[in-house]
Amino acid sequence: MPFSIFLSLLLVLSCHQPVAFASGTSRAQPEVGLATRSLDSTLATTFNYNNNGDECHSVMNVSSDGRCAFVKKTPDCNMVDGFIDYLQVAFCLLPPNLTPLTITLCMIWLLFLFVILGLTASKFFCPNLSAISTCLHLSHNVAGVTFLALGNGAPDIFSAIAAFSHPNTAGLAVGALFGAGIFVTTVVAGSVALVKPFVVASRPFLRDVSFYMVAVFWTFLMLFRRTTSLGETLGYLSLYVVYVVIVIVSSFIYQRQKRLMLSSSENTSVPEIHSSESSDDDVPCLFDESIQQEYESEYRPLLPSTESTCQILLTSLNPVDSRKWRRKPWSWRVFKVLKTPVEVLLLLCIPVVDPDKEDKNWRRPLNCLHLITAPLVCVLAFQSGVYGDYKIKGEFPLWLLILLLGLFLSAIVFCSTSNDCPPKYHPVFAVLGFMASAVLISAAASEVVSVLHMLGVVLSLSNTVLGLTLLAWGNSIGDCFSDITVAKQGYPQMAISACFGGIIFNMLFGVGLGCLVQMIKTQSDVQFEAEGLLTWILTGALGLSLALSFITIPLSRFHLDRGYGIFLLVFYAAFLLVALLTEFGKIHI
Repeated sequence: MPFSIFLSLLLVLSCHQPVAFASGTSRAQPEVGLATRSLDSTLATTFNYNNNGDECHSVMNVSSDGRCAFVKKTPDCNMVDGFIDYLQVAFCLLPPNLTPLTITLCMIWLLFLFVILGLTASKFFCPNLSAISTCLHLSHNVAGVTFLALGNGAPDIFSAIAAFSHPNTAGLAVGALFGAGIFVTTVVAGSVALVKPFVVASRPFLRDVSFYMVAVFWTFLMLFRRTTSLGETLGYLSLYVVYVVIVIVSSFIYQRQKRLMLSSSENTSVPEIHSSESSDDDVPCLFDESIQQEYESEYRPLLPSTESTCQILLTSLNPVDSRKWRRKPWSWRVFKVLKTPVEVLLLLCIPVVDPDKEDKNWRRPLNCLHLITAPLVCVLAFQSGVYGDYKIKGEFPLWLLILLLGLFLSAIVFCSTSNDCPPKYHPVFAVLGFMASAVLISAAASEVVSVLHMLGVVLSLSNTVLGLTLLAWGNSIGDCFSDITVAKQGYPQMAISACFGGIIFNMLFGVGLGCLVQMIKTQSDVQFEAEGLLTWILTGALGLSLALSFITIPLSRFHLDRGYGIFLLVFYAAFLLVALLTEFGKIHI
């Protein structure tokens, strides 16, 4: 619903406001006579804009005939990250009278990119991370705050890193991370309370909210000073290390107290523990078991059978389960049909190791094919294909070398293994799948940032408002549905823990790694471009929502009821209204 409203608003703006006002901070831009100025004088004036420090948004103050030349010759409009130069597509490839069509096509492509991000993260990135953590014999608690958090937050983190790669799109990262934080802590948490009122676990809740408030305040200081150094960035990242240590220590203390209670109890039954004193370890084990049971019951073959190599390959590439298809509603089926081509392509390129299955998801012909396709994907998609044309010593293409090595390894594995038994080195495929899925997520995130940057230029919208709306909704909508589903299944405690626990990782690693990567590239401190009043409204709203939850929920004895859920939803609606009014110049200082 918010997405459709925002899309309609963008279309209206594109049709009726070809030259929109700047948001956040007022940019001083000389007036340009669009009707009387010739092309040469227009270009001279616009190049003067660029020399004076104006951004690529100045292209909308140029006549339609000069916008293509402006985009090509203005360094600020060059987006090196991404496979497609969307600004040249919008201003050079398509005529100006098709601007609404351009925006519509970009919105459709943006939804498609979000589907790629979601599928790659949920069906390839997370399972391989789970397999790696299982092979490393990590506990549920350590895996939850490290590998699982990385898997769930992969789209946010890679989008933030991609946005920080260009100074003018850093506002996208800030807007997305803060916007996602407000969305998750209000809309998602409020929806969980509406679906299943419950008593919040006191100590984990206070711990997570406290750390998140510290992270938000630290980020606010960096934005306020408009710069951050290497030492501060490393300290920012180390805050999550402290959080992980506290989670592990608190879990150890809780489990020790639980064992003492069991040993001192005279009854053989498990003593009842109040939910407000529970730990993070109580529910995840139940949830993991339910996932495993559903997975096994859904994908276990009805009768043992021996399949040929070709049958195994065709079956492995079929993402549609006939039993699941029959019991799902028509809306699910339509969406499944639309995303099936993407799933098939991803299945061809990324291996998945499942330690919960008896055969570890070993598919001999497909896994042998992965030894060819996965390395090629890593080379061709890494940093948006920068190594696709790279030649060793200027003569031998790198992709051809990778292809030959893949063919050689694939032949060895195919001749030395069987269809029934996975080899001992099968966990290596989890590492390969992790690398390939991470590269694809990074490439898709770069495309998302490039598309949003183009929309911001065409519609004269700030990167912050695009980040807190489209990018935040796209990256968080999956978490919203999954947390609500978990709450409906009777695990609201886990859902609310995911709301506050996951966004801590996204905030610290999204901003921290983004700044660190940018420092390595530029060999200097990161400079933030302030977006004016909108940035402070964003940070203030997130801080206020966390402070209200930190005060209100303990006062209500950690009972999250439907009334507070409605309040959180109203709070987000009010914040979104104020943010949009600020963006459109109705609220200013």
